[in-house]
Amino acid sequence: MKMLHNRFKNLTGIQLTLLIAGILWLKTVIVSFIGFNLSVQSLFDVALILTSSIGALLLVMGISFYFGGKVKPAILFALSVVGTGVLYGDLLYYRFYNDFVTAPILFQFDNVGGLSASTVELMSFWDILLFVDLFVLGWFLMKQRFELTIHKETRKKYVAVGAAFLVLTIGLGLVKSVHLFSESYDREQVVKSLGPLNYHVYDLAVGISAPLQRLTMTEAEAVASIESLQQKEPGRTDLYGMAEGKNIVLISLESTQDFVINQKVNGEEVTPFLNDLIGDSFYFDQVYDQTAQGKTSDAEFMIDTSLYPLASGSVFVRRPENTFYSLPHILKEQEDYYAATFHGNVDTFWNRNVMYDSLGYDRYFSKEDYDVTEGNSVNYGLKDIPFFKQSATYMKNLPEPYYAKFLTLTNHFPFLLEEEDMLIDPAATDEDVVNRYVTTVRYLDKSLETFFEQLKEEGLYEDTVFVLVGDHYGISEKYEAGLNQLLGEEATITTQMQHKQVPLIIHIPGQQGETISTQGGEIDIRPTLLHLMGIKTENRYSFGHNLFTRDSDHPVIFRDGSFISDEYIYKDNVCYAKENGAAMDEQSCEPYLETVREELKLSDKIIFGDLLRYMVGEE
Repeated sequence: MKMLHNRFKNLTGIQLTLLIAGILWLKTVIVSFIGFNLSVQSLFDVALILTSSIGALLLVMGISFYFGGKVKPAILFALSVVGTGVLYGDLLYYRFYNDFVTAPILFQFDNVGGLSASTVELMSFWDILLFVDLFVLGWFLMKQRFELTIHKETRKKYVAVGAAFLVLTIGLGLVKSVHLFSESYDREQVVKSLGPLNYHVYDLAVGISAPLQRLTMTEAEAVASIESLQQKEPGRTDLYGMAEGKNIVLISLESTQDFVINQKVNGEEVTPFLNDLIGDSFYFDQVYDQTAQGKTSDAEFMIDTSLYPLASGSVFVRRPENTFYSLPHILKEQEDYYAATFHGNVDTFWNRNVMYDSLGYDRYFSKEDYDVTEGNSVNYGLKDIPFFKQSATYMKNLPEPYYAKFLTLTNHFPFLLEEEDMLIDPAATDEDVVNRYVTTVRYLDKSLETFFEQLKEEGLYEDTVFVLVGDHYGISEKYEAGLNQLLGEEATITTQMQHKQVPLIIHIPGQQGETISTQGGEIDIRPTLLHLMGIKTENRYSFGHNLFTRDSDHPVIFRDGSFISDEYIYKDNVCYAKENGAAMDEQSCEPYLETVREELKLSDKIIFGDLLRYMVGEE
């Protein structure tokens, strides 16, 4: 310690600034390689990660002396603390969501869990190493007196070097990907190319500029932009209109992935009720989770509008005042349906109390409509069994025909459940999250069974079409080793993509069951349901495709720019053969990537420009 003390004693102001910037750079590089696990396909990728943060860190640390001729140690230390805090916040967010924090999501902090048991679950003992230097640095800055004067010429050279590294970073990023800025939804590529700090600055600029798109959009431009979205009526099947005029009950299965279907743990079925229901239902076993940062709200948005979610934040929070052409709107036009939604959490969660009005819902049953106590709630609200039991009493008074949507809650990360509600023993993998997930999924399955039984008793079952769909993943990539262990699988790109599948079950009482293996996503649910309802789907301003007639080679598009087609998987900027997971030349994926870019760009334009305000009501 004495040797370090003597070394620090002789540091000049510029050397002290460079030292602290260097320490933060080192932490950034380590977290990028190990914590973010950024994909590295070449030495060029390594060079990007090593150099991308240098310019930004130098310029930011220079704030400690820009407004005077001397370094201000307190400011330098504060910048180091803030930089480390931001880096750690990014790391915690990435561990669960396999994504990077954006400015809009910070304003939706409560919707992604806030500081709760979920956050604690993501922490590691080794995280303390990120903060050790701050204690040492703080001690030395208080104890030691430095020669902190920095001459004007030195300051100019310092800024010039920082700016040069920043220009170099942008240049190398564009060499890596000419679509770097036009594909800002590919956040991993942006972070790898620009570094975490530059990424946050760029993300903030994108967020600030987004609202301007609505102000500059004209009706002529809106009509021209949306013309390409006009779809011809796809081929009809014998199923067209089989559910015409029936009530619709849509159940969003919180965090339910498709692997739980017909899965056994310790010899017991995880989802016995759903397994039986599938035998008498249309079961789509290759439907993918396409949600982004809005999670459940993104799933709701795609199902109701057949538009893609936003890459950053949630449409429910960012654009609730828009004009939408939703499933409730279509059903009201055709058969004067009544639309209601049921949720055992507070009505402001994900801004639903505002967004549901824009989507055309007539009634929102939220936490205040239920008897919620400490004993019958867990995680984010009312447990699923009492939720369904209490909801059924409201259903009896809904005007028919109706579209009723139910959002379950119990099967939510970190998958906590009281002993009395455990209907199956936890799994025995090396990941506690995976082990607990089994118990909460089993509870969800039981809640569905009790709900269906109650609907039959109340006479609300026969004249209804039921749509059950997993909203998004429950087991993130952080815990995928445990999932592979549970399923007895090897970790490959193919199995990783399979884990993105969510169950889609459409049950029409009295109809025969069928398993349909057409690839699709949540964005395809609305046109599929409309087909069964006998409602034409052309001119619905939709990116979705009817799963009964969907072109199997049209890519299933994810919000980060990745996709899956009949032959290829594109993920983390690498093109793979779907059959065996072998890396392919990117040119094999390029035709699909053009479709990905076009659809995501147009969907964003519709949302940010509020284009449907010019279209809806004109037909």
